[in-house]
Amino acid sequence: MTSIFAVRNSGSLRHKWRDQKGASQCRYWAEGSWYESKVIRVGPAGWAYKDWRGIVYPHEKPRGFDELSYIASYFDTVEINSSFYGPPRPSTSKKWAESVAQNDRFRFTAKLFQSFTHQRTPTPNDEKDFKGAMAPLVDARRLGAILIQFPWSFKNDAETRRYLTGILRRFQEFSLVVEVRHASWMDESCLDLLAELGVGICNIDQPLFHRSVKPATHVTSTIGYVRLHGRNYRNWFSATADVRERYDHLYSLDELEPWVARTKEIAANAKDTYVVTNNHYLGQAVVNAIEISSILQGKPVGVPLQLMARYPELQEFRADRAGGESEA
Repeated sequence: MTSIFAVRNSGSLRHKWRDQKGASQCRYWAEGSWYESKVIRVGPAGWAYKDWRGIVYPHEKPRGFDELSYIASYFDTVEINSSFYGPPRPSTSKKWAESVAQNDRFRFTAKLFQSFTHQRTPTPNDEKDFKGAMAPLVDARRLGAILIQFPWSFKNDAETRRYLTGILRRFQEFSLVVEVRHASWMDESCLDLLAELGVGICNIDQPLFHRSVKPATHVTSTIGYVRLHGRNYRNWFSATADVRERYDHLYSLDELEPWVARTKEIAANAKDTYVVTNNHYLGQAVVNAIEISSILQGKPVGVPLQLMARYPELQEFRADRAGGESEA
């Protein structure tokens, strides 16, 4: 017997169907018809790290080696981190779109410029420059979402809700996802507000301190989003730790297992789901993204040989164990 139940939605009627065997799929109402889709894209946050040389990338790169193209041969998404520090030039974004042309499934996500989220004093040109930077990715149909990431200090009150709503309306032409780290935002009224505006919520893994956002499976739009920041308790709030130290954590399979389950639940209630590993130090984000991808797909996947040399535990996830290739 087939049953149906509605899930939280934001502008499109969305239902999850289960047949008598317990299998599930999603159907979405859009533009006057039902359609089915459930896409999970997994990848790292960023790709241009010096400490990835000889670990993720070959130590001696061949002539014309393109780091982004290389990453896109293993993953279906990457989160653009550099846009947080300043909008890239449109010519740079255009080149990024060209670098991933070989992977039809590939979509970028991009972090909104920090002047809107951390400093909260954007200049008159910041909005125009950021939108212009994203235009080549939009035109190439390669932009999956804009991530609006606020710090732990951004707490839920009347003033911050007004500010957040204003930012969401300024960038409403994009698919948006909000990341908050303070638990004051995790109430039904805030989630309902995001759903009403058609904005996704980011489910995060982070070191848990007082009033930190805990792991969850929230879906408030057609986009599901997961970010894994690592669990480096020693350096997470350290005033002296650099970015590499703060995100220095390699998830064990036992730590990943609950997130694989959460990802499946999120994907069951979303059109597109993104899983982003942000523990980038020494390529650990790539290791965990490979493991998550393999477990979700239920089969081995491609593994860069030099990465496996550094992290031999990846041997069991390597595609050529099943007759595939492990190199791009």
